[in-house]
Amino acid sequence: MARLIYPSGSWVAIVTPFAANGQLDLGVMRDLVDFQAAGGTSTLLIMGSTGEPTLLTIDERKRIIREMAAYCKGKIHAFFGVTLGSTAMTIDLARFAQEQDADGIVIVVPPYLAPPQDAVFAYLHEVCTSVDISVGLYNNPARVIANIDPATIVRLFNAVPNLVADKEAMPSVGQLVQVIEGTKGKLPVLCCDAPVYGLVLPTLSLGGRGTANVTGNVHPRAVAAMSKPWESWEDVETTRRTYYEILPLMDATYAAPNPVATKAMVRLLGFPVGSCRKPLPDPSPRIVAAMEEVIARFELKQLYGLK
Repeated sequence: MARLIYPSGSWVAIVTPFAANGQLDLGVMRDLVDFQAAGGTSTLLIMGSTGEPTLLTIDERKRIIREMAAYCKGKIHAFFGVTLGSTAMTIDLARFAQEQDADGIVIVVPPYLAPPQDAVFAYLHEVCTSVDISVGLYNNPARVIANIDPATIVRLFNAVPNLVADKEAMPSVGQLVQVIEGTKGKLPVLCCDAPVYGLVLPTLSLGGRGTANVTGNVHPRAVAAMSKPWESWEDVETTRRTYYEILPLMDATYAAPNPVATKAMVRLLGFPVGSCRKPLPDPSPRIVAAMEEVIARFELKQLYGLK
């Protein structure tokens, strides 16, 4: 069994940069990795939904895993999204990630299929048992239709040794309670930072281990401070204060469907990450102007020494 990595604190889902010709730009992705490592981010999610995985070819995904797993080693923990349309295809990419010495993988229910819970469990179980490295769940029924029910998560946790995290991106505090209670707090639960869900404070108050977020793409230091698991009243106050302080930034990074707004924000900071691949559009000029105002208000370029 490989040494397992348990994400906590700020787990940032980074964007996938494209050059002007539309090809991958892994030089810029290395810059993003360095930016996150210097900003206090504990773990990266590469090719999560923010990384446009469904718009990448298999060869591109393998290239990202191969090059970025090596680059991140010793700098910052990195997990890679490996979900594809079938169990067999997902397992193939998961095993490739393990061969490249990735810290871990993240899996979501394959979109569009809407399988029943027994099939969801079977899929997750087969992928987890196909590798020895860390596996994180990403539960996002708004994107993939099917929820991973708490009973399914608890059943999976009790069946496999390498399930290390559950990222919840759905507006149910009750689900958080059932997962944390059902796993006796042993499975780290992290929530997304979408302000429309408002899960950050409830998650940490229930014993959650942090956030799996996108706002860390533009203000990693603040999101890291907000996402620290609570061990003292000082941690509680820091989270609450920071949450309200950066709420306008969280609103901005969710001003258009992910990853459209997030990628635009990163581009406005000065990183040449390009636009999202079609059919995803750029945000409207009105949204971009609002993003520019927020970036200026928080003085992010000055804070991080960006041009």
